[in-house]
Amino acid sequence: MIIVLGHVVVQDGRMSEALELSQSHVQRSRVEPGCITHHVYLDPENPCRLVFVEQWADRAALDQHFKVPASRDFVMSLSAMAAEPPSMSLFDAEQLLM
Repeated sequence: MIIVLGHVVVQDGRMSEALELSQSHVQRSRVEPGCITHHVYLDPENPCRLVFVEQWADRAALDQHFKVPASRDFVMSLSAMAAEPPSMSLFDAEQLLM
């Protein structure tokens, strides 16, 4: 499984627009093949920061997600609202059952 953690600090006055754009992206992404979970959260410690948490079945599914034109458009649009460069980290993980 691939875990994606990302965040963006949004320019002052643009959070509503950024959150609406992000929620649309999350909803669209959730129905893509290989998407296990996809969420966006407001950072309770920084009201200008959005945090993304995603789980994908494998790297191939994530790579396909990155190729979707709407995903590329989302990244470009959200980046234009960013106060600093967005951050994204990928992790190859194995679920441990308890």
